Formats: sequence, C-alpha cells, structure tokens
Amino acid sequence: FWKLVLKQFDDLLVKILIAAAVVSFLLARLNGETGLTAFLEPSVIFMILAANAAVGVITETNAEKALEELRAYQADVATVLRNGCFSILPATELVPGDIVEVGVGCKVPADMRMVEMLSHQLRVDQAILTGESCSVAKELDSTSAMNAVYQDKTNILFSGTVVVAGRARAVVIGVGSNTAMGSIRDAMLRTEDEATPLKKKLDEFGTFLAKVIAGICILVWVVNIGHFRDPSHGGFLRGAIHYFKVAVALAVAAIPEGLPAVVTTCLALGTKRMARLNAIVRSLPSVETLGCTTVICSDKTGTLTTNMMSVSKVCVVRSVHQRPITDEYSISGTTFAPDGFIYDASENQLEFPPQSPCLLHIAMCSALCNESTLQYNPDKKSYEKIGESTEVALRVLVEKV
Repeated sequence: FWKLVLKQFDDLLVKILIAAAVVSFLLARLNGETGLTAFLEPSVIFMILAANAAVGVITETNAEKALEELRAYQADVATVLRNGCFSILPATELVPGDIVEVGVGCKVPADMRMVEMLSHQLRVDQAILTGESCSVAKELDSTSAMNAVYQDKTNILFSGTVVVAGRARAVVIGVGSNTAMGSIRDAMLRTEDEATPLKKKLDEFGTFLAKVIAGICILVWVVNIGHFRDPSHGGFLRGAIHYFKVAVALAVAAIPEGLPAVVTTCLALGTKRMARLNAIVRSLPSVETLGCTTVICSDKTGTLTTNMMSVSKVCVVRSVHQRPITDEYSISGTTFAPDGFIYDASENQLEFPPQSPCLLHIAMCSALCNESTLQYNPDKKSYEKIGESTEVALRVLVEKV
C-alpha cells in the first residue's frame, strides 16, 4: 500500500513542489514567523498533492481488485481419485498427476489431459480462453501440430472452461499459475509500466520548467548581489537570505501546482465513466492513452459480442391438407433472461402463445430434448447457463412461450 502511495509522488513537478514547500516553510521559520502564516503556503501545496495521491491510490486499488476477480474463473471443487475411490475435494488441493472426473456443467479445475471417455463425446465451452463461440469437441488422441496453440490442443481441458456435453476422466498437468488461465493472469500482473503520451509530455514540461525556473532564480539572486550589503538588511548574510527568499517565492509562483490536481481530476472522471461500463482501468494515465488510440485489434466473441444465443424467429407448418401453410413468429429478447414476447407475422403480440398447437409442441420438444440448465444468479443479478448455447436458447424460448 505504501509503495502505491509513494508511486503517486514519483513525478518531477510534484517533487519540485514538495521541495519548494519545504524551503518556503524553513525560510518562514528562519524569518521568525510562527503559527498559521508559516504553514499557510506549504499546507496548501501539500493538501493539493494529498488529494492527487488519494485519487490515484483509490483508482489503482479498484483496478487490482478487478484483476483479482480473474480467480473467480477457477473451479471451487473437483471430483478426484484418491485412495482408490472418487471423492469431492477443493480444487486448490489438486496436484499434477491427479485423476479428475468431469461432466456437464463442471468447471474444469486445472489444466488436464484426457485419459478416458465416459460418453460418446465430450464438448467444452472455451470462449473465456479462446473466444470461440461454439463448444469444442475433445478427444483422447494427442495433436500432431507443431507449435500447437490452445485451439490445436484437442486432448487438453483448460482450467476455468466449462463442460457442456459428455463425461470424461483426465490427468492433471498444471495447476495455479502453470495453467493457461494462470499465465494470462500472471502476464497482466507482470506488464511493464510504459510512460503514456501525457506522462511523457508532462515530464518534458516539468524538466523544461525546472531548468527555466532554476535559471531565473539564480539570475535574480546574482543580479542582486550588489544589494546584499544594503544597510536595511542588517548585514551581507541577511541580505543574501532575503534575496534567496525572493528567488524561492518566484519559483513557487512559477510552478503550476494546480496542474497535477487538474490532470488527475480529469483522468479520474474519465476512469469513473469507464468503470460504469465495466472497464478495468489499472492506472489513471491509461485513460488518456486510450484517447490517443486510433486502431483497436480485437477478437469478436465475448469482446464485441456477449456470447449469448437466442431464438429470434420461429417458422411452423400450420396445415398440410391442400398445401403446406406456414406461420412465422418473431420473438423479442436477446439474452439468456426469459423476458420477451412472441409476435405473429402482423407484428401483433400473442397474449397466450400456448394456445397455438404448433408453438406449444415446439416448446415441448425444446424442453424435453434438452440437457441444458438455466439458473438465476442473485449476486450478479443475471441468468447463467449450463450446457450448449443453442440448447439454452431453446430453453429460454420455452420459458417465453
């Protein structure tokens, strides 16, 4: 925490301000000033710097908490072979070499290699890791691809992904930071802090200002050397101190002490707006970097799309006596939440959809021939799926009907 606080003061302008405040206070004491007058100017400068540091610390702490939430993608429990029988243990107790059994709805607790198939197929939702919208079929055979990427490793189950169909057994090959998900988290925590365009400009400005102010202060002091012996100062040394105070006052006046506070406030407001849209901002200046960005290269699933599937249209055969007569219905709602209405071809809302035999039977088939589960998470205030996205979409259709 203290490292984070001190990091907020690692700026040239801020360091110059601190030095000016300290010198200003010392000279006030040397001059015999006491009480509020001696502390007024230094305290104002320190208050601005403290506010600046507080905003920075709060924002970065919130960002680190959001990064720690990546741990939520790790499974809590696992069905493990121990002492000759399968038992449910905390996922944190897994070690490489453990045999684990997984089934529909299971969150994979570690990186594992397939050793035994207990159903005709095993399909896994890897969208969280690879961005693939469709589930991936896993197999026992090892891959022959050179320099295999995650998509090529069809015999590996990755930690944090979810089994959507089938059952299988696998041997643990990696836990914690030695998993694909763990390496992503480590990479995010390990990223080098690169100076943003704004930071570079402010540092350049600070260096330039420091040189100019130092030059002017020395010049003012040197120009007045002849006045050091002025009788009104009461001696050469007192005269030198008097003009040194004038030079320091000039330096403090020239430094824009409000600049760090204004910049921080602007970036903090930007961060707040981004946080409302669920963006993780690790440091305040990165908001400004995003403002300088011209091209963003992104994958689609889970980034530009929500990786949710829904039924939008239903076409049914109403009659086949003389010729096929079809009816088309539109369904509103695009998420896994069972909230939506059914409209006929004329855009009229159906008050009681089950009164249509065709819709009723489609709903029955969609409900009975379906292995997926839909559940409401009160903590996240959203609906979550277990199983294939297509089957979940049909499950939601059933609820809407």
